[in-house]
Amino acid sequence: MTPLLDLSSLHGWLLYVTAVLGAFAAALWLGLIFWTYRDARARTHDRLVHILAALLVAALNVPGVLIYLILRPPRSLEEEYQRTLEEEALLSEIEDRPVCPGCSARIRRDWQVCPVCLTKLRKPCLACGKMMELPWKVCAFCGTPVPGARSEPSLPEEAQPPIE
Repeated sequence: MTPLLDLSSLHGWLLYVTAVLGAFAAALWLGLIFWTYRDARARTHDRLVHILAALLVAALNVPGVLIYLILRPPRSLEEEYQRTLEEEALLSEIEDRPVCPGCSARIRRDWQVCPVCLTKLRKPCLACGKMMELPWKVCAFCGTPVPGARSEPSLPEEAQPPIE
């Protein structure tokens, strides 16, 4: 009777499986080092941190990756830049909104009256109905003079002709 598995063929198979698993482990180890280095580059400009993170993973392998994941910055440089842009856009939107001269509440540009303190903000043009600023003497949209306002343009004092 011949045995189904010869001891030498079993040894060959074990050697083959060990070589494949060893190559896989080495590729995984190198891949983790490379990933850590690239991730550190995406999260900080400090080259020393890039190198130390890669060395940590090279020395400790999977536990090194876990330590790096705990210690790394929460956002990448690109995410931080996008967040900063969003914050600046929101702040500029808030700063661009006008405020009521009476109570400093935020108002809209097309409101006639402040809803908080009832301060008159604008007046409608009698001809076209568009909103005008209170000091305007003429509607900027249709050119209609405001009733009771002086219609001729006034010159600055130094530009006025001398009176004889």
